[in-house]
Amino acid sequence: MATIENATEIRPFAVDVPEEELADLRRRIAATRWPEGETVADGSQGVQLATMQELVRYWATEYDFRRFEARLNALPQFITEIDGLDIHFSHVKSPHENALPLIITHGWPGSVVEMLNVVGQLSDPTAYGGDAEDAFDVVVPRCPATGSRGNQRLPAGTLSTSRTPGSR
Repeated sequence: MATIENATEIRPFAVDVPEEELADLRRRIAATRWPEGETVADGSQGVQLATMQELVRYWATEYDFRRFEARLNALPQFITEIDGLDIHFSHVKSPHENALPLIITHGWPGSVVEMLNVVGQLSDPTAYGGDAEDAFDVVVPRCPATGSRGNQRLPAGTLSTSRTPGSR
């Protein structure tokens, strides 16, 4: 069990996926076993097989994982432990005084990727033609079990669903 002292430790974090893991991912993507084609010519049965095959081909042969890794690492990232889980988050402080704190979260399935295009606008609105008084200090946590590394497992029923200040 973590103590309060080490449970609140916030450590810098950077995405650094080993090349062998990316190679393995590409191999697994390329090894996709495809179903038979759909029985209709429209999308009424879901995404067309040819569309999925093209997407998978792109991910296996063209997608630049390192470019995206660099995009994530362009934001200040951290990791801490909350209720026994490692929580990864970005914290972008506004250059403007009196910026309000703002937490933006993604749903499941989803990821912090959904938030990347708005962090700059929220934290530094003047860079986008806005006003300094509309600035936020932005925190973007990654929901547990959505691709984070580290401790992501707890016995059922042990994760708090709500937390009030000082309720540790």
